[in-house]
Parts: sequence; C-alpha cells; structure tokens
Amino acid sequence: MDAATWGLVIATFVACFVEMVEATTIVMAMGYTRSWKSALAGTFAALGALAVVTVFAGYALATWLPESALQLAIGGLLLIFGLQWLRKAILRSSGRKAVHDEDKIYQEEVAAAKAAGESKGSLDMFSFMVSFKGVFLEGMEVVFIVITFGLNANNIPGASAGAVAAVVIVLTVAVVLRRPLSMINENLLKYGVGLLLASFGTYWAVEGIGIFQAGRESLDWPGHDLMILVLLAAWLVLSRIFVAVLKVPAATPAPVGTPVEVEK
Repeated sequence: MDAATWGLVIATFVACFVEMVEATTIVMAMGYTRSWKSALAGTFAALGALAVVTVFAGYALATWLPESALQLAIGGLLLIFGLQWLRKAILRSSGRKAVHDEDKIYQEEVAAAKAAGESKGSLDMFSFMVSFKGVFLEGMEVVFIVITFGLNANNIPGASAGAVAAVVIVLTVAVVLRRPLSMINENLLKYGVGLLLASFGTYWAVEGIGIFQAGRESLDWPGHDLMILVLLAAWLVLSRIFVAVLKVPAATPAPVGTPVEVEK
C-alpha cells in the first residue's frame, strides 16, 4: 500500500477504535450484569441497522453529488465533528472538564442494569435496548467516518479495513481481559482523533469551495496531500495555545460541592 492508503487506514482505525471502546463498555455491563444473550442480540441488531445505513448513505452521497460538492459537504461535516472533539480535548487538558473514565461509566451502567429489575420472557429487553442504543449511536460515528474518509479518498475498502481492524482488536482485548478497557488512554486518543478530523475536514472543505467557481472543479492545495500534515501541525499548535490560555491553576482547588461533569 502507498502512503495515502496507510494514512487512510490509520486515520479510520484510530477514530473507530475510540468509538468501539465506548460501545464495548456498555455491552459488557449489560452482559455481565443481566443477560449476554440479550446484550449480544441488541449488538447484532445494531450492526445490521448500521450496515443498511452505510450502504444507502454511501450510495446516495457518491451518486447524487459532484466531486467538489461532496468534498465541501463532507469536509464541512468532518470539520464540525473535529472541532467538537477538539473542544472537549482542550477543556480536559486544561482541567476545565472531567476526563473520560471508562471504569466509572461501566459502574454507572451496571448500577442502572441492577436497578431496572428482572425481565419477563426469554429476551431481556433492557439489556437488548441499552446494547442496541449504545452500539448504534457509537456506530453511527464509525459509519460517518468510514463513508467520509473512504469517499473523499476514493477508497472505501481501505477505510473499511481500518474500521474492521479496530472492531476486531477492541473485541479481542475485551474478551481476553473481561473488563472495560480503562487502561487505554482514551482521552489522548480522542485528542488525536479531533486533530485528524479537523485537519482532513479543513483540507477537503477548502478543496470543495471550487464548486462555486466556473467549471465546478475542486481546488488544489499546494503540495497536495502533504498539506494535511501542515494542517495537522497547525491545529495541534492552536489547540495547545488554547490549553495554555484556559489552564486551571493547580493551586486553585474547586469549591466544595461543585459538581464535576463526567462525559459518557
């Protein structure tokens, strides 16, 4: 594979890895606390729904929009997603937002499962619906990443390979360890994903501006794909500046009783 393909696979792998860790935590909580049969049924139902969404969304985007319009639309969406992830990463790094705690989230899901009461019938609907919702919502971001990266790079198989690799590795590690993957620095991964999405989004959105010119041809960056590395460095520097500006002094303790937001 060439450098562009490797970059595509790595980008989709890292982004999808983060989402799969969160979905796996939810399914494990339901499985160990209530019913593995129902939790896995919800998981497979969600995967089936995601497969349908992927096929229809990918076909619609690829056939209904010219290349420059596709780049502008997808680039703009990636930039929005990337900036949202970067905002959270900046707030965490500066101490203004609680870090993502997979163990805490697992315990909260377990507590909710125990409080739900026993289910009647062969299928535990609580486990099924919670697993379905968790996998589907996290999976929608995976679908979005695979479609956007794959269509813009004209390499859906490469993007899909990165996503499948992430799914297989996360599930394998979870099965072997039989516990949430809290040892993984998910906050750092999310920071990296935010940088990747913002960089690729900027790159493709600017290319797509060509839709407004005569001929509706995509614009070309100087240096072509190498500019993605420049954009990545620029977003990194800008984000670190914001972290430094927003940094909460270590000597200033939070007031007693101040609620701390824990992201799910």
